[in-house]
Order: sequence, then C-alpha cells, then structure tokens
Amino acid sequence: MESLSGLNAFVTVGKLGSYVAAAERLAISASAVGKSVARLEDGLGVRLFNRSTRRLSLTEEGALFFERCSRIVEQLEEAEAELTLAREEPRGRLRVSLPAIGYRMLLPVLPEFTRRYPHIELDMDFSDRMVDVIGEGMDAVIRSGDFADSRLKSKALGSFRFVLVGAPGYFASQGLPAAPQDLQQHVCLRYRFPSNGQLQEWAFTTAQDEPPGKRPDRLVFNNVEALIGAAVEGLGIAYVPDFAVHQALQANQLVAVLHDHISAQGRFSVLWPGSRHLLPKLRVFVDFVAQHIKLGPLVATVVRPDASPG
Repeated sequence: MESLSGLNAFVTVGKLGSYVAAAERLAISASAVGKSVARLEDGLGVRLFNRSTRRLSLTEEGALFFERCSRIVEQLEEAEAELTLAREEPRGRLRVSLPAIGYRMLLPVLPEFTRRYPHIELDMDFSDRMVDVIGEGMDAVIRSGDFADSRLKSKALGSFRFVLVGAPGYFASQGLPAAPQDLQQHVCLRYRFPSNGQLQEWAFTTAQDEPPGKRPDRLVFNNVEALIGAAVEGLGIAYVPDFAVHQALQANQLVAVLHDHISAQGRFSVLWPGSRHLLPKLRVFVDFVAQHIKLGPLVATVVRPDASPG
C-alpha cells in the first residue's frame, strides 16, 4: 500500500503543482507528501519533478509517468466507488419508461420488487412514443426491437411471438380463415406506430402466405390495448404480441387463428444510460426485471379452420 500512497501523492502533486495544495487535498501534511514523492523517485531511480522556489513542474520522465499513473489512480477511485455503492441500500426515485402494453409484463412482478426494495420510488411512464432516454432524464426504459444508440447499455428480457386473434362470436358469424389469403374477406384491425405513423406489417411465414392486394383496414389504432379491446368486442382480427392476449385466450374471450402461418418474433430489452457506475437502485431494477419478467411460450386457444370457434 506504500507504493499506492506514493502514486496517489505524485499524481495529486502533478495535478496541483504544489506540495501544500496536494497536502490539503489528501488531508496530510506537506512534509508527508514530499517524503512520499521522494521515496517514489528513489525507488524508480529518476527525478519526477523540477523543483523551484515558486512551483513544481514535471520532468520529461515525470510527464510520461504521470500520464500512466493518472489512469491507474482514476481506476482505483472508480473501484472504491463501486464497492461503496454495492454496500449501500438501494433507495431513491427511479424513472422508468415502458410501452403502453408493458404493464402486462411488469405488474405481475411489481409486488415482489416493492417488497424487496421498499426505499425505491418507481415513477413509471407507459407510452408507445419514442423516448430520449438521456435527454428526458430516464433511468431506464423497456422497449422491443433493436437499438443502435451507443450511449445506452442493454440487457435482454425475453422474446415473444405475434398471433392473429379474434373473438369466438366474430368467427361464428364471419367464418374462420383457412389461409392468409382468406383475410381479404375479413375485417383487419390494424396498429399504427405513434412514433412514425406507419402501419404495422403482418409478417407471415412465407411470401406465398402473404395475401394478394390490400387487406381491408377498416379500423386502425395507435394503442395496443384499444386494438385488443376491439378484437374482444368482435370487431375483427388483430395482429398482436402473444403475451398481451394470454389472459384473453385462456378465458376464451379470444382465439388464435392461422397460427402455423405466423412466425414473426420480437424481443424486449431493458436499456439505461451507459455511465460508468450503476447506482444501486438502477442495478437492482435491471437485475430484477431480467430475472423475473418471463414472457414464455404462448399458451393459447388455437382454432383450426375445420374446428368450431365455440
């Protein structure tokens, strides 16, 4: 540790240009600073400072050594800060942005999170708009898709599939589509992305599955919950993430069709500003959602064309 204290004294003197100023910064005497630097010079066999009555300046060898040692001292300070943070109990306000449908992922695990970390205050924003994580001061966001922002770090949460769903009553009156081409005769409930105004494409397994021409887009929504609600009310067929309609499928409010013709998948990730230190409140949130949010495979009521929707 003697060598580390000598390095710290040398770097501090090099930055401030004075034994007295370095002593004040390190909370030791100027004599102790001078002796630490002198022992370091003796051990290295070189002179690190040009000494005058007015100011200390680095020698050529001292400048080279200072550049390397500054990085070493900085890394040591960072390591100490990380250990200190790790010992602290997570607390404080945490601003998190999620997609509008994100409550279906988070709410089931939220009671356990609040029980484990009672001193963390979660401020949650549920919206499908594009969020400037750093510009808006968000601590973390949960989003689907790929992200190219090098300022952010990310951790995968899980993947999901898309499904085509409709209400049993709708299929009882309109019939079941036997193939994607049959969607031409059905009401297609479409989703429009709030961020760019584009309609979400319905991705089928093969090009041959793609219906020719334009599907009838009688109802368009920019909110997934409204889209699902319209499907439950029997207004048409919707293309949605499987986890978002899991409960409705199990309750037989919705049934899935053309399951073998849909292979599109997506994935969710939690993202946060890529700073050097993860505050305890953010670290435990990232680790918790990565461990506990399980989208899992679809457990659905899938109706075949030759079956009755009930």
